Amino acid sequence: MIIVLSKDTLVIQKEQDVVPFRNRIKEYAVKIGMGLVNQTKLITAASELVRNMLRYGGGGTTIIEVVSKGRENGIRLTFQDKGPGIKDIQQAMKDGFSTGKSLGLGLPGARRLVNEFDIKSVVGKGTTVIVTKWKNG
Repeated sequence: MIIVLSKDTLVIQKEQDVVPFRNRIKEYAVKIGMGLVNQTKLITAASELVRNMLRYGGGGTTIIEVVSKGRENGIRLTFQDKGPGIKDIQQAMKDGFSTGKSLGLGLPGARRLVNEFDIKSVVGKGTTVIVTKWKNG
């Protein structure tokens, strides 16, 4: 069972909202004693996902949570947008797939950097991505 120890919600509407969001993640990661490598992986994944949310979803809401499962602490991030949604999630999770002019490493790259990755999308309604990085994971 996962217990939420603290929670913060930030609205991301423009590029300038990204740096404060990344800084808040770093604060939480430092607070739970997450090592620098795992902090970097988490912040890199978060940066990719928040940029996708801005680019494809027109912005949205992010939730940063400190979570606990047994003796393990971690950071869980939720990205919610009300954009056009993703028609084919399986295809979007493949390396090299892009609907924009990018390398297509966003979603699969972010998935590799975290311990848990969940994506749900409804065409015409939006997309929600939830990732968790455990302190020692």
